[in-house]
Amino acid sequence: MHSKPNICRLLLLSLTLVTGFAHAATWNLVVQPIQSPEDTRRAFQPLTDYLTKATGEEIRLVTTINFVAYWETMKKGEEYDLILDAAHFTDYRIQRMDYVPLVKLKDVVSFSLVTHEENPILEPKELIGKTVALLSSPSLDAMRLSQMFPNPLRQPVIILVDNSREAALKVKNGEVAAAMIPTPMVRSFPFLYTVQTTDQVPHMALSASPKVPPEVRQKIRKALLEADRTAAGRAMLQAIRLDGFEPASPETYKGYAKLLQGVFGY
Repeated sequence: MHSKPNICRLLLLSLTLVTGFAHAATWNLVVQPIQSPEDTRRAFQPLTDYLTKATGEEIRLVTTINFVAYWETMKKGEEYDLILDAAHFTDYRIQRMDYVPLVKLKDVVSFSLVTHEENPILEPKELIGKTVALLSSPSLDAMRLSQMFPNPLRQPVIILVDNSREAALKVKNGEVAAAMIPTPMVRSFPFLYTVQTTDQVPHMALSASPKVPPEVRQKIRKALLEADRTAAGRAMLQAIRLDGFEPASPETYKGYAKLLQGVFGY
């Protein structure tokens, strides 16, 4: 006699639990480690806070110490649900791991080989046998530097650092002759002299793991593409010091994964 209400209550409880679990997912967002974990968190926590509020999803920023750790973790495809990083990694995941590019930072990006202004070098070949600080392979700056020195017998001495700021400061302190850093960072260090700047590539993209549902991807894409139209979005863009986001597609990054050829684990 009381079985029907009991069944209804059980169904309602089950629906509540399922709905609760559906909203309990936390999506990890990682940013490529061109900065220290502390600087990365300061720079991009406003982005994750904005996405959490704008989408209703729980977005959690995770950091990594260097590109070796980042590359090894990324390849497993388990920890990083959302990744904001360079063209060659983005294309790699599209081709090998079925990640979906959602948006990209506006414009393009390049890298610059720099020395101290008091000890300018005119051509990269002058650095053969001298020290150059840069992030470990397979960072894009390491890939680009290797293109400047195609002869394996005529190479600079590579000094690995954990982030680009550390590379620039080693130049300042006279610990290395040169460094390879993202071109936009050069203006932050007035003591630097630019030897050579690489070709430009599409700016960093935010791509989503295949385990992120299409409806969640769409909410994130919409929130970022429309960020410059709302007060909260504009405040976020100002906080992370970026002009905004634009649409990204697999075609935008097609072919850049080839830069990883020869890298261990490619």
